[in-house]
Amino acid sequence: MNAEVRPSHFWDRSGQERAFADRADRLLTRIDCRRADDTAQREAISRLRSQAYLRDGAISPSSSRQCSDQYDETDNAYLFALYVDGELASSLRVHVTSEEHLKLPSLEVFPNHLQPALDAGKVLVDTSFFVTDEKLSRIHRDLPYVTFRICVLAAEYFRVDHCLAIAKAEHQAFYRRAFNYRKVCQPRLHPQMNEPVSLMALHFPSAANELYQKYPFFRSSSFERRRLFERPERAAFSMHEPAA
Repeated sequence: MNAEVRPSHFWDRSGQERAFADRADRLLTRIDCRRADDTAQREAISRLRSQAYLRDGAISPSSSRQCSDQYDETDNAYLFALYVDGELASSLRVHVTSEEHLKLPSLEVFPNHLQPALDAGKVLVDTSFFVTDEKLSRIHRDLPYVTFRICVLAAEYFRVDHCLAIAKAEHQAFYRRAFNYRKVCQPRLHPQMNEPVSLMALHFPSAANELYQKYPFFRSSSFERRRLFERPERAAFSMHEPAA
């Protein structure tokens, strides 16, 4: 579920890739990425989600001005908030499967496509509630790419097989053109959305090198990945990796 993701179309302009990467690098130096583990952070994220989805027409107005679901509380959920110069700019939720943790938001809508992969022991990272602040996304056109970088860090840290996303028709081009996601199936109704959505997927092991060449700022250190995803109280869920 993604709202108000407005990518710049730099891939259509030869010679612009390096300028884009430099611009994204500069934006990263101003960003503080925080895992939202406390109530105040999660409430701020929920308000940002609500604002973005209302602008996008994806949900109906709610008096609570909050947007969350039961998947925010699962043990394999990671909620992230990105701040530009201290101001909440974007958010992304990540779910990662393991033998003990198989709950995914996408599984509720696309069980026939995802259950076989889970039964085969595939590791999946499911991104959802991908939202940006309206004002800051206009100022920083590359904010969606910097936000999506979290998915790549999760894929590296957990050594995933496939990255997943649910997208409306108008958002699918972002995933397809920017990251080479493919649409897995025809649109279906989602219990929280006003419009049909499709499941999109990327086989990360085969796509990683191309992603890093296209977006050098996607690269990360093992320290950064541990800082974002390691949970000492859930050490069994964290996957050990060699130093970068």
